[in-house]
Amino acid sequence: MHVAFERCTLVYATNLRIRAPGDSPNTDGIHIQRSTNVSIDYSIIQTGDDCISIGNGAKYINISKIDCGPGHGISIGSLGRKGQTEEVEFVHVRDVFFNRTTNGVRIKTWQGGHGYARNIKFERIISQGSTRPIIIDQYYCPHQHCENQTSAVEVSNIGYSEISGTTHKEIAVKLACSEWSPCKNITMKDINLRNEDEGKQTSSYCLNAEGYRNGRVYPNVSCLQLQDDAF
Repeated sequence: MHVAFERCTLVYATNLRIRAPGDSPNTDGIHIQRSTNVSIDYSIIQTGDDCISIGNGAKYINISKIDCGPGHGISIGSLGRKGQTEEVEFVHVRDVFFNRTTNGVRIKTWQGGHGYARNIKFERIISQGSTRPIIIDQYYCPHQHCENQTSAVEVSNIGYSEISGTTHKEIAVKLACSEWSPCKNITMKDINLRNEDEGKQTSSYCLNAEGYRNGRVYPNVSCLQLQDDAF
């Protein structure tokens, strides 16, 4: 980890340049937790882990004008490890460029956890060859085996708008939500994520997610209902 904001209030960080090899483990660019009113902008982050990770107790976080890659993208979490109660809310991520990252905008929670990730907005995002530009993963497990649990960190009120670019995999949008605590009020508007191989299409994966879509949403996210006034 390069930079950490913990138990902080009213932080403004700008014009940062953070670099680490793309294959270096545990090299998060910036980590935020137990902090309120943190703004980060106009920065370039190249790491072997999350460019920015937002953990327990973070709220009113504003991230903008970030160039990220290589790295694992911008992540909410992971939350709920070992059954912990963890909470993140009121996060706004906008005007971010992902360059061949493993993820774009991601929310990741462990099975068995408690708490919530809510009121989070991602907008004006560009992906260039990222693996998973949009992902919610309530089954996060970086190990070979994790036991199934019957509780989960609640994920709700998540908005995605004006997200475009390319991926080098088929599945561009992955919403893998818990059977016991489905993702609620997921909204998407003006999404256009294409396969960088022009001969191939992209698709979405949807499990236990509820919400709405309007405008152009490609690939189609069928678990979200079409509604003209979703926003």
